[in-house]
Amino acid sequence: MTDSVQRDSAVLVHFTLKLADGSTAESTRSHGKPALFNLGDGSLSPGLEAELLGLKVGDKKAFSLQPEAAFGASSPDLIQYFSRRDFIQAGEPEIGTIMLFSGMDGNEMPGVIREISGDSITVDFNHPLAGQVIHFDVEVLEIDPAREATNANPVG
Repeated sequence: MTDSVQRDSAVLVHFTLKLADGSTAESTRSHGKPALFNLGDGSLSPGLEAELLGLKVGDKKAFSLQPEAAFGASSPDLIQYFSRRDFIQAGEPEIGTIMLFSGMDGNEMPGVIREISGDSITVDFNHPLAGQVIHFDVEVLEIDPAREATNANPVG
């Protein structure tokens, strides 16, 4: 067990993400369930991982990340236009609705309906928080909790 967050740590945290206008985009505290992240597995941005490195259990940290270090810049290549007839089976979409679309590789991708104009429907496949400065509040609850459980209960 290590006493601080390392490059390959599993970290149990409470976090709150706020936007520049002060609104809360997401918070683990609102539903009382902390999140488990594995550093180095690609699920977190390098900028976010860098802010967590060295923190100890009980540490709280507030910081802001620019779009490129958080959820990425908004890419115009990820905004696509569909015909209204493409939505016949799904029903009439509403602006702001998140819908799942099948990608060319067969995987599903979420897209946000941004605009409906006549027969044209604009869908944004960027992450909903892309292009925004994100203000983070994190509290480290445990470091490597899964590994401790694994070591305490050997299988085999």
